[in-house]
Amino acid sequence: MKKTYNHKNANMDLPKMTVRTLLKTINNEDQTVAIAVDKAIPQITKLIETITEKMKEGGRLFYIGAGTSGRLGVLDASECPPTFGVSNNRVIGIIAGGDKALRNSIEAAEDDEHMAWMDLRRKRISKQDILVGIAASGTTPYVVNGLRDAQLAGIFTGCIACTLNSPLAHYADYPIEVNVGPEVIRGSTRMKAGTAQKMILNMISTTVMIKLGRTLGNKMVDMQLTNNKLVERGTKMLMEFLALDYQTSRTLLKQHGSVRKAIENYKTSS
Repeated sequence: MKKTYNHKNANMDLPKMTVRTLLKTINNEDQTVAIAVDKAIPQITKLIETITEKMKEGGRLFYIGAGTSGRLGVLDASECPPTFGVSNNRVIGIIAGGDKALRNSIEAAEDDEHMAWMDLRRKRISKQDILVGIAASGTTPYVVNGLRDAQLAGIFTGCIACTLNSPLAHYADYPIEVNVGPEVIRGSTRMKAGTAQKMILNMISTTVMIKLGRTLGNKMVDMQLTNNKLVERGTKMLMEFLALDYQTSRTLLKQHGSVRKAIENYKTSS
């Protein structure tokens, strides 16, 4: 696909572009992100293998970040319980500035060199756990020093950075560095860098949960049945797994409260 503008051009006059050209420019750049993430798969693999090992032994996965990076970590952590049925304290996301920073920008919070370790200690992080720092620049003091302090305490660390050879990677036992190149809006790391981070977080949590046995085939049989849509989805899963009619499947699901338990109990009683 031919690009109208070269992303390496630091002087794109965005306001003069038509809406369509702006959209094509952004989309063309977004298509390069998956390629950059693909190059980091060997690094991602090593981190996931260690996270899986730690969590099989009862450890927890922590994410720390500031701004967009922190929000993405909290988002990934918050989606693990409803999707995979794990408890809220197995994957924990911490953002600089606390929960208020999820909705409001608290930019100065990322400059505090000691707050991350204080936040982690409040969650009683230990050597049994693993910590992943997320920072597009790889220089955010909150995240860099959080990893440094964790390493000093004997805790395994990983990171997701969108620059190479960053201070953050220096304190990561399992660094993931994805070079996404310049942003369409220079320095706006919520764009390509944020997309890369989200993709990698998806890969981490999804793969870890699969390896922890939280799916059957490609079905999320441990999902929390918190609304009608998910009850409907669970019913259809049972129809497929057990070759039952709709009403029997729905009754079975309501009786046992989860797709997995319904399958196990049905097979035991049959």
